[in-house]
Amino acid sequence: MSEKLTRFFASRPGIILAGAAIGVLASLLQYAGNPKNMGICVACFERDIAGALGLHRAGAVQYARPEIVGFVLGATIAALLFREFKARAGSAPIVRFVLGVFAMIGALAFLGCPWRALLRLSAGDLNAVVGLIGLAAGIFIGVQFLKAGYNLGRSHNTYVAVGWIMPVMMVGLLLLLVLQVRVSDTGALFFSESGPGSQHAFWLISLGAGLLIGFLAQRTRFCTMGSIRDVLLMGDTHLISGLGALVVAAAITNLVLGQFGALAFFGQPVAHSSHLWNFLGMALAGLDFALAGGCPGRQLFLAGEGDGDAAVFVLGMITGAGLAHNFALAGSPDTVVEGVRKVGGISPYGMVAVVLGLVVCVLIGFTMRQKMEV
Repeated sequence: MSEKLTRFFASRPGIILAGAAIGVLASLLQYAGNPKNMGICVACFERDIAGALGLHRAGAVQYARPEIVGFVLGATIAALLFREFKARAGSAPIVRFVLGVFAMIGALAFLGCPWRALLRLSAGDLNAVVGLIGLAAGIFIGVQFLKAGYNLGRSHNTYVAVGWIMPVMMVGLLLLLVLQVRVSDTGALFFSESGPGSQHAFWLISLGAGLLIGFLAQRTRFCTMGSIRDVLLMGDTHLISGLGALVVAAAITNLVLGQFGALAFFGQPVAHSSHLWNFLGMALAGLDFALAGGCPGRQLFLAGEGDGDAAVFVLGMITGAGLAHNFALAGSPDTVVEGVRKVGGISPYGMVAVVLGLVVCVLIGFTMRQKMEV
């Protein structure tokens, strides 16, 4: 039975099922209380977790999102059931941490991860098109480094305890949320009273959706970055068929639930129409994901199956979220003030951070190439 399931999940119908499930569940989570066009966003949810822990004090984005917990633990369950849990680490962890930091800075400049870009598109936000073009451009640059011999080195088998650190941390975070732990009036956990952080489905619904997605994604190797990389490197459309299924399923669900907005750039929920920085922010994120070997969702699933290097990338993203808000690097949405439309975007500090991130990533790509034997 397990062999049949393995073959199914490795097939095109399997990846299409996973993508469709993510699209439907994301739309349902929005209907159940998550922010508009943000039924699922790995970057945004990790930012909310950073806020809940007090790593930043942006009051509108503080909540210990159970979906992230579910992604990791769902992958852990799948890896254990199919005997794929394997503790490993040692592949340039400090580089992966830095890549995680800049990946978050890029994603928050755009205001979303690749999954949210797809979900925003499925609800009518045309800014997502600009972001997805930027994502593809960043991955394209990363692919050129891969072709030139870029490699972070091999990970190695290590102590089983190393592989369990991230799943155990997620269990701890879930307990803090469920028990509503707050050490003092001014101490963590922090909970938003307004804004996106205050909008969330009941924790058990969010956790259940996360567990199912984590399970399916671990079995199918679902990855936004990997799908674009495979098309660019090999012309392989297996993984990207899952992305197509996600968009179609989410769009249909949004139409049924009345969540599909007007096709437009300006005024979309938690989004801005500053096209240059939407493009560059996602280009930075895409380059980071390509250099690190997976999109933010894939990194969580890898961490759930015992990959300590992926866990370091995740911690880098959470740290990056704290830095982004503490140093005013994150994007701000479009607004209408006294009838005047004001395009959002990022601050001069954010612009410098995105450009710096691109420079750092290019340097990493050039300097971490194995010499090709003649």
